[in-house]
Amino acid sequence: MEFIFYFGDVFTPINFGLLLIGTIGGLILGATPGLSPTMAVALLIPFTFQLQATQGLILLGAAYTSTVAGGAVSAILLKIPGAPANIATTLDGHAMAQKGEGAKALQLSFLSSAVGGVFGVLLLIFLTPLLAKWALAFGPSHLFWLAILGVTVIGSLDGNSVVKGLLSGCIGLWLATIGFDDIMGAQRFIFHDSLGGGINIIAALIGLFAIPQVITMFARGRRNDVADVIEVQKHPIKDAVALMMKSKRALGIGTMTGSIIGLIPGVGGQIAGLVAYDQSKKFSPDREKFGTGHPEGLIAAESANNAMVGPSLVPLLTLSIPGSPTAAVLLGGLLIHGIFPGSDLFDNHPDVAWTFINSMLIGQVLMCIFGLYVAGLAARIATVPQSVMAAVVLGLAVFGSYSVQSSMGDVYVMASLGVMMYFLERFGFSAAPLVLGLILGPIAESNFIQGSMIANATEGLGPYFFGGGLNILLIAVVIASIIYSAWMELRSRRYTSKEEIMQ
Repeated sequence: MEFIFYFGDVFTPINFGLLLIGTIGGLILGATPGLSPTMAVALLIPFTFQLQATQGLILLGAAYTSTVAGGAVSAILLKIPGAPANIATTLDGHAMAQKGEGAKALQLSFLSSAVGGVFGVLLLIFLTPLLAKWALAFGPSHLFWLAILGVTVIGSLDGNSVVKGLLSGCIGLWLATIGFDDIMGAQRFIFHDSLGGGINIIAALIGLFAIPQVITMFARGRRNDVADVIEVQKHPIKDAVALMMKSKRALGIGTMTGSIIGLIPGVGGQIAGLVAYDQSKKFSPDREKFGTGHPEGLIAAESANNAMVGPSLVPLLTLSIPGSPTAAVLLGGLLIHGIFPGSDLFDNHPDVAWTFINSMLIGQVLMCIFGLYVAGLAARIATVPQSVMAAVVLGLAVFGSYSVQSSMGDVYVMASLGVMMYFLERFGFSAAPLVLGLILGPIAESNFIQGSMIANATEGLGPYFFGGGLNILLIAVVIASIIYSAWMELRSRRYTSKEEIMQ
């Protein structure tokens, strides 16, 4: 209960002011396509040089949590995920916005993000020593099987066809191989100089989600601008709270999934929302509604991507091992002030550690308050004429792609993938499985190669990848996921066939 003694330090004028600035700034940066949480935190590092260690971490931590939640704004309103963590948010969030329920979607997004985020930080506070040992147990073989578990999710992300979902995932896995192999240094599928560094995930995200919609908007022309304007429906916050409380199953699945995935070093929040969305869909009696604007899908995705924030810092604060790229940037923020995270951090600098963690807890509440305040205003974006919206989205897409690495090559990659996705969508393929394959490919490949090297030097491939309690548990979960997905697909087809016969 030591953290209670440092709770009041968060509310000193300077600390609370920095918390407000970080929260509001993070929401704005998160809503800007191309500015991921890692980039947002990195951009703020220079501003912490003249601050005390505690003050700098409060600013960075607030930006981290609110940027993850802020990415839902562009995902819902523009169908451009603000970060990889917001991919699953587009599946139902944007569909709700297209129905005029943008305010409702944003309210549910910020409320579920706050619940998941608070739960994740509480895990960080109360279970840090235990969770640190558990996180350390994950090696290359376990991370490989986790990536394979993610691959089993791919097929069910396409609501129309499992086969097309798997084919989209395979395309994503192939795209992930482009560039130089990180382990062996081999050159693969480099057709152009822009592909030398591989395909940047942010540029790919923007291209795959934004460009097909921009092309569709331009194809409609200005003739349909009046007809395409969406009437925005007002939605009281109390109704959003009531709806979220009714969706306890989706909220629980999202929160627990995000917390577990966030704890595992190297996996990060990129797949937390997608896995939570898939599991919520599998356990929902209304699974056919997912992808059509179903609130449960949005709640599961957003609670998961914020629940992973707190646990992702456990390996950093206790073992000096950054569990994600953003945690690595936060490590730099600590080292700048001469503070080395690890087992002695809570003994030598308890004021820094506990004030930082407490500020993240308060930051989740502030993020929710500011998010709910702007939800109704932001939803009015849907009233902008399609021709104007297309130009704005295209400008944001180019800006977001270029800003990642200040490279026109990323802009070319973004545009090429976007045009490819436009034609794939005409044949019924979906972008979400493709992106998940692009994310999981490097994780599975690098950990398999590393694991193979370790296995060849020790007990061999079989015992290393298939032995041990944790490996066996993950393999069992992979098999169960495949069987369950197949069973649900067959059940859905039988139900459809019976309906056709009755008609």
